[in-house]
Amino acid sequence: MEKLKERVQEVDEIIHSYMPKAEGYAATVLDAMNYTVDAGGKRLRPLLMQETYRMFGGKDEIVQPFMAAIEMIHTYSLVHDDLPALDNDDYRRGRKTAHIVYGEAMAILAGDALLNYAYETAAKAFSMTKELEPVVQAYTILTQKPGINGMIGGQTADVELTGKPMTEEALDYIYENKTGALIEASMMIGASLAGASTVVVKEIEHLAGIIGRAFQIQDDILDIEGTEEELGKPLHSDEENGKITYVTLHGLECAKADVENLSQEAVKILDQFPQENPFLRELILSLVHRKK
Repeated sequence: MEKLKERVQEVDEIIHSYMPKAEGYAATVLDAMNYTVDAGGKRLRPLLMQETYRMFGGKDEIVQPFMAAIEMIHTYSLVHDDLPALDNDDYRRGRKTAHIVYGEAMAILAGDALLNYAYETAAKAFSMTKELEPVVQAYTILTQKPGINGMIGGQTADVELTGKPMTEEALDYIYENKTGALIEASMMIGASLAGASTVVVKEIEHLAGIIGRAFQIQDDILDIEGTEEELGKPLHSDEENGKITYVTLHGLECAKADVENLSQEAVKILDQFPQENPFLRELILSLVHRKK
């Protein structure tokens, strides 16, 4: 998918243009911030944001600070997830994790800094337009979805239920929030900035929730069937950490079938919009067959 590589490179350039330089007395934490963001990754969230923005007719650069911000928030969550108190991972995206390279204290500060800098970055959009209402809506989404009623809520349940019996309802809550919330935020922000109505943004939230669920189930599958080289981290980490996953509850074959079905459902919803974005459609379908 050559076009995907081109779009990811474009997203990378946008993100890096908003990253701070590592200088002054805070140089170490700034260097740690850049180290974690530079590790790369799929850039799925800013990519989904950009393509949703384009689908609804967005053509300005106002989406760019939000694209950088959502990736900073995603990266901060990974930095903290990798810490000894949580998942205790030594590798992420094929590189040593922040706490291994910079020490635990500096990794905590780097995560904190990325979260705060994300909102500082997104706020730049307010000076880029006189049409403030879409920016206010987008900024509100950015403040809510990563928080206690979104990603943090999901992470809290994930931590507290590790090693304990897991119900379907609890797992749904974790997937909807820990993974789904940032994907929902990404697509909702893209639609909001492009001027989509409240009703349409709500429909996009539903679509993104399905994509997020499929994405997380595929993650569970890859933790069993993937390779360390492709994933950039050790396999079977969920099992070793005592986590119950979708595969644990439903089995591998059922999980694969459900990822396929969820992806087809997402595309069906996408196709109902009068606006079209063939690349976004292809991107959603590609999540089923990804290897990392």
